[in-house]
Amino acid sequence: MSTVDAASFVGLLAIDKPVGPTSHDVVLKVRRRLKRPGAGHLGTLDPGASGLLLVALGAATRAIQVWQGGHKTYEGRARFGVVTSSQDMDGDVLERHSPDGLDAAAVRDATGAFVGDLEQIPPMVSALKVGGERLHRLARQGLSVERRSRSVHVFEWEWLAFALPEASFRVRCSGGTYVRTLVHDLGQRLGTGAALCGLRRTRSEPFGIERAVTLDELERASPAEICARGGIPLDEALRVLPSVVLDEAAAIEAGMGGSPRVARGDAPLGAGPRSVVLRDAAGHALGLGEVVEDESQDGARVCPHVVFPWAVRTGRKARNPGLPWEALSESP
Repeated sequence: MSTVDAASFVGLLAIDKPVGPTSHDVVLKVRRRLKRPGAGHLGTLDPGASGLLLVALGAATRAIQVWQGGHKTYEGRARFGVVTSSQDMDGDVLERHSPDGLDAAAVRDATGAFVGDLEQIPPMVSALKVGGERLHRLARQGLSVERRSRSVHVFEWEWLAFALPEASFRVRCSGGTYVRTLVHDLGQRLGTGAALCGLRRTRSEPFGIERAVTLDELERASPAEICARGGIPLDEALRVLPSVVLDEAAAIEAGMGGSPRVARGDAPLGAGPRSVVLRDAAGHALGLGEVVEDESQDGARVCPHVVFPWAVRTGRKARNPGLPWEALSESP
């Protein structure tokens, strides 16, 4: 296995989270093991869920918003005939119903109502904040507050096997979808109730579980081996965005906070502050920005909104050629 310099690695680290620890617990383990205080996760997994958890390292934390909206794929199990306070089997049982009349055909037929655009009310046992408080913390105090519905999209909900009252499934959905709520709402539609009794995330587009390291590997392998096995370098991870290639002068201008002129090309215009990745001629990511029309001339300009530290240092070096590199600030 090839190795990389873990101390300077910038990008995403794919972790196969087991059932039990929180997503934040995993980030703390990564920070400690790799001696990287600048780390943060994207796409929270509940303690009772396992699977792919992506941890951003270094300057990649400044691009987390780019990947958070990626479509997710989960595999899970539903138990019919029960309604719980948390919409999974960790909560208090509120209702029990006989699932004796239920069959696979009825479940598949009812599932059709939960594919496509949906309005979903987040569960109380979730990390969502309402009024500055995490819902799960309020739930532990026995409180229930009003939650606004949110728009989600389910692309596919496939049933894999039935051993009623349990059945296993695979669902592909938009980011922010609560699978436990899908299962709960399906149970309500069937009249039997249902609760989630197992969940594993296998994909967070465009990344999959196949390259993830386990927590055991995180503890046993060297930092370099961990990053070589589960690391996704920033240049690769940002391929989800269209690129705008800057020549040397434009790269220096962007690093100094300017908005250089660029060829319009295929990059979308006015698509948002992190809609394109700025790259140098060698393909290295310099920052994130937005391409806008140049009103004074026929062409376009790129407005940087996130500039990575190495691009900032290059810009400062160009502005202060007499200074040694070590005298330039690491931060933008």
